[in-house]
Amino acid sequence: MTDLIPLICLLVLLPTCAGLIWTDLRSGILPDWMNALVAASGFVQAAWADLQDALWTAAAALAVGAALLLLRRLYFIARGRQGLGLGDVKFLMAATFWTGLAGLPILLLMATLSALAMVLVLYSTGRQLSGQTALPFGPFLVGGLLAVLVLRASGLDMTL
Repeated sequence: MTDLIPLICLLVLLPTCAGLIWTDLRSGILPDWMNALVAASGFVQAAWADLQDALWTAAAALAVGAALLLLRRLYFIARGRQGLGLGDVKFLMAATFWTGLAGLPILLLMATLSALAMVLVLYSTGRQLSGQTALPFGPFLVGGLLAVLVLRASGLDMTL
């Protein structure tokens, strides 16, 4: 029974991640209800391990969301267009329950590097790219979350 709750949470997370990727690629959105599933399953698995730690992680998720909303607004002021969707902000808040603050830099690094690799692939195949080209970032964020979970399961210590 001890290992059943984290397993159930993971079994909720994985198809939700697949759904997020599919939906973002098809329609350019990360639905709130899917982000909520990521957050809820992450909170439950964190609370199962240590409730007090899960509550601190919830506070960290709110701080992450506030910081990203501020960055989103500043980018809009500077460039006159949105650079980060609200679904991406909500996903990163939700992913914080799974990664903690310590795993977020790795998630963002993996997401950014994989997105840049995709841009290189698109460019090398002759696709015209500009500053106006939109690329759904959600699939890369989901990949970053899954990479953090794999790294953590393989024994990488990401504590601060």
